Amino acid sequence: MNPVAEEKLLPELDLEYLDTKGYKYDLIRVGAEVRVIIHGYDLPPAYSPNKTDLMLRLPSGYPQRNPDMFWTRPDLKLSGGAYPNRADYHDPGADGWQRWSRHSDWRPGIDNLRTKLASVRRELARGE
Repeated sequence: MNPVAEEKLLPELDLEYLDTKGYKYDLIRVGAEVRVIIHGYDLPPAYSPNKTDLMLRLPSGYPQRNPDMFWTRPDLKLSGGAYPNRADYHDPGADGWQRWSRHSDWRPGIDNLRTKLASVRRELARGE
């Protein structure tokens, strides 16, 4: 028996949501944040390629604090070949992932990974 408790990186509700959706994901602690990487995330037809790895960077204090932006790898482009609006920066602090500068309101005590991913889906559905 190991006397050290396993570190809990996400609230149970978030873990249940990821598992219920059938996502293949990794949780990685980097400094004070937790990175949630969802592998093979399906994209709307406006993008090429049609699947990506999607990363959310959860700040210290999550879920009381907003995870804010999201990141993808490989790079996503619109079907016409251009980068989407505010998604052409490659964040050296995130191993070169493509950063999507999308800011959303956050309701501490209400919002969670389910609502954050719904926000990501809405932004991607806009296809811009």
